[in-house]
Amino acid sequence: MPRRVVVALGGNAIAPAGRAGTAAEQTGNITRTMRALADVLAVEPTELVLTHGNGPQVGNLLIKNELARDVVPAVPLDWCVAQTQATTGFTIVDALEAALAAVGATRPVVTLVSRVLVDAADPAFREPTKPIGPWLEDAAEVERRRREGVRFVEGADGRWRRLVPSPTPLASLELAVVARLLEEGTVVVANGGGGVPVVRGPDGTLTGVEAVIDKDLAGALLAEELRADVFAILTDVVGVAVAYDTPERRWLTEVGVEELADLAAAGEFAAGSMGPKVEAARRFVERTGGRAVIAALDSAAEALAGRAGTQVRPDRDRA
Repeated sequence: MPRRVVVALGGNAIAPAGRAGTAAEQTGNITRTMRALADVLAVEPTELVLTHGNGPQVGNLLIKNELARDVVPAVPLDWCVAQTQATTGFTIVDALEAALAAVGATRPVVTLVSRVLVDAADPAFREPTKPIGPWLEDAAEVERRRREGVRFVEGADGRWRRLVPSPTPLASLELAVVARLLEEGTVVVANGGGGVPVVRGPDGTLTGVEAVIDKDLAGALLAEELRADVFAILTDVVGVAVAYDTPERRWLTEVGVEELADLAAAGEFAAGSMGPKVEAARRFVERTGGRAVIAALDSAAEALAGRAGTQVRPDRDRA
């Protein structure tokens, strides 16, 4: 019986801060990870679902909206999410197909434009919390955008980053298709960027909304819905640390879900960075009894094998 794995790739790991974020750079980062995942698929029977973040990518699209607004109509956030699903998804498909062929483990790979249901009354729409896009340094530009209703968070270094609503994901609307494809041996890319956020109206129709769902929470939901054995979050750091910005920093290699929840409640994990990843891992492990791991993008194979990153397990499994 093959194990079922859901892997969430960080948007900042695909397009790291401080770099140009060109298509070639993002493709290179994705390609390295797909090679590691291809090695996993070649060795152990695995049903694999991939999802990915899109904070930097959607932020870039919003800047393009701003610069071109006098030439072409701007598009809403849900459209931006769908566009980044397509561009990142097809790049993953190309890279993984090539990596699988190189190790003699050819499998069909497909990316789905995926919708995720949210609640129109979610408090997140009143209090945006999700940072997206690059850090901005021009105070006058930030103030102009604030007058237009855009929310920002200020960093410790005096720069600003845009905040958008990030409602709680309730249901993966392409779940049945994902499950069917997995049963047929297909590697599936789904819920990219947290999924295209949609709400259901009184008449049952679905409508896209201005939001970006956290990809880790949407990935954890999909892993739970699919009854996955392992949920992996691959990002731009080696794992989860306590006392992160202090000389006493300590990396967690294995942690029980209750201890992780206690550390989160004590404020160890920042809301705009590691916090959602920890919360996603905790939710998956608590609700399913499976294993979660948070690790660096380049250590995918070792992380899935339980030998890298921060392994989060049910408390009964702790040594």
